[in-house]
Amino acid sequence: MTRTLPSTETRVPRDGGSLRDLYAAGAAAVLVTAAVLIGRHIEDTDHTLRVDWPPLLASWGPHMGPGTPAAVLVAVAAVAYGPVLASRLRWRALLLTAWATCLAWTFSLALIDGWQRGVAVRLTTRYEYLQVIDRFDDISGTLRDFTHHILLNSPDHWPAHVAGHPPASTLTFVLLDRIGLRGGGWAGTWCVTVGATACVAVLVTVRALAGEHLARRAAPFLVLAPAAVWMGTSADAYFCAVAAWCVALLALAVTRGWLAAAGASGLLFGLTCYLSYGLTLIALVAAAVLWLGRQEVRKRPVLLVALLAGAAVVPTAFTLAGFDWWEAYRLLVTRYRQGAGGVRPYAYWVWANLACTVLITGLATAAGLRRTGTVLLRRHSADRATFRLAFLVTAALLALLVADLSGMSKAETERIWLPFALWLFPSCALLPRPRAWLAAQAVLALLLNHLLRTGW
Repeated sequence: MTRTLPSTETRVPRDGGSLRDLYAAGAAAVLVTAAVLIGRHIEDTDHTLRVDWPPLLASWGPHMGPGTPAAVLVAVAAVAYGPVLASRLRWRALLLTAWATCLAWTFSLALIDGWQRGVAVRLTTRYEYLQVIDRFDDISGTLRDFTHHILLNSPDHWPAHVAGHPPASTLTFVLLDRIGLRGGGWAGTWCVTVGATACVAVLVTVRALAGEHLARRAAPFLVLAPAAVWMGTSADAYFCAVAAWCVALLALAVTRGWLAAAGASGLLFGLTCYLSYGLTLIALVAAAVLWLGRQEVRKRPVLLVALLAGAAVVPTAFTLAGFDWWEAYRLLVTRYRQGAGGVRPYAYWVWANLACTVLITGLATAAGLRRTGTVLLRRHSADRATFRLAFLVTAALLALLVADLSGMSKAETERIWLPFALWLFPSCALLPRPRAWLAAQAVLALLLNHLLRTGW
């Protein structure tokens, strides 16, 4: 069943800036071109970037696969019908459709590389979590001993991704193994299936904070994101979903006064911090949500109590089990400098990382961010809903920039920054003529997945 939006819905501001949108997209394309050309020169002469196709961890390798027809079909259907369906479907039907389409888009892109390379073996390489499943037979003992195997010169040091994350990430795959979902195929399927729910979480958040109209306009861009190239089948897709639902539940708590949602948001925030050290920066997005919902928080300060109580659960459990988060992070910084992080030049990656972000978010998002900036500059003339959306997007952009300046993300940000990049896509709700921009997003994703053999 369909419905037509009432005329009282918030409308997208038309500032006559379509040409400026193209300028923003063009500037983003120039940034990517510069990162490719300069990066290629640095890698050929100094060999310090440690990537084959800078700024991405990928290699040149044009190819097609069983996922090609499906990916093209999903892209064409989403461009042709996405905006219309997003405006007419009932809200719950829209959320289900968005998740299902995002799932199909991500899986079809992954299957361009075939089932084995695209899904089944991604999480089984020597750098990945499934390499250490058998070392978690005694979970409590392994947690107590976890920090003793982080440094490269420590005995039986952990693989790169295990050492680079708190143990909740590895424990997820250990638990999947324990319930019978063993091997890379199940692990990859878990990451894609859960990761696809992240777009639903963002839609829920935008609707709660900025209204349903803007959420509906953002939906096709969240579904047809170029980021799906790395959402299938990186574990960061799973991390992305957990962080996104943390924010979504907080948005529901501060707009509807739901105490349970506040507690659940805190619980997921604690889990997020024990999935990835860098995702503590999602607190900046959560802070923006709290600021936008400050009136409800003032009326019901118990919401903050529930949030903090929930946030304490996972850290308390891991600490009592013997894992020291701060010590592990200190050792990780040392290991990072022992390995590629100590070789890769900050002067290149501090701006080339942003080129990676362009590749995962697309040219449409560059134009959307331009409009976001315009809304913030014209705050007093912008309507309330549009400003709130712009404020949320800006908080995510700030978190991404802090991660960039930290120097702890030199390369591989096409997957590491997925949880932050996801929150930039709602800016595309401000764009007129969505089909043209959606087509650009789809073409970018298809070209990336067909021309490059990505490392994740």
